[in-house]
Amino acid sequence: MSKKIIIGNWKMNPLTLKEAEKLFGGVVKGVSIIKNTEIVICPPSIYLDKLTKVRTNKIKLGAQNAFFEQSGAFTGRISGEMLYNIGARYVILGHSERRARGEGNNNINKKIKASLSAGLRPILCVGEDMRDESHSYFNLIKTQIEECLFGVSRNLISKIIIAYEPVWAISTTLNRKDATANDSREMVIFIRKILSDKFGADASKMRIIYGGSVNEKDALEFLKNGGVDGLLVGRASLNAEKFVDIIKICEASSK
Repeated sequence: MSKKIIIGNWKMNPLTLKEAEKLFGGVVKGVSIIKNTEIVICPPSIYLDKLTKVRTNKIKLGAQNAFFEQSGAFTGRISGEMLYNIGARYVILGHSERRARGEGNNNINKKIKASLSAGLRPILCVGEDMRDESHSYFNLIKTQIEECLFGVSRNLISKIIIAYEPVWAISTTLNRKDATANDSREMVIFIRKILSDKFGADASKMRIIYGGSVNEKDALEFLKNGGVDGLLVGRASLNAEKFVDIIKICEASSK
């Protein structure tokens, strides 16, 4: 069984390299005794090179996006190969903030395939904007998964992590609501069924994690009762003490 995983998404933070090094250093110091939890931090790509040089085998680095072409006349894009060569080993794809700006499943699918080819482990984000009485959000999640994973080899799916990220629960959503562990468990069961139908027994090798304004106060509930293999942490990952607390909660829950 794979270790549980805690992933920190710094988004477009912090403002300076000095702050990034301080934040990263605080996490490194706090996880020295962690043994049974995989830790990934996804900073802005401009910080990857510097943070890679901080010696630690406790934390892996990831990127927040990758383009689907290897190189060429693509101004402003960064390829999976570039990210891998600079030290990234994971990449967040299909995040709700990018989907809200028009990124579709087809492009995400191409990014997943290109990232796998580059040696990166994709973290595929899926999630609904809202929940309705007709439960049509299940069809939305199914479409996201099927289209984003279309044509992906069964031999590679163990490298992909699915992050369930209900948009209605994230901190930046207007009139947001708190998601519960029951919401998470219900969706994880559904996602596992989709993956099993698509990939057969090999689907059990894929980890499913929860993201959606998770913090040090509700992390244990999601880890124990949400049916997940880890957490994708946003705002709380910008505070070293809080992020380390979440990691320690995960570590304790694995015993």
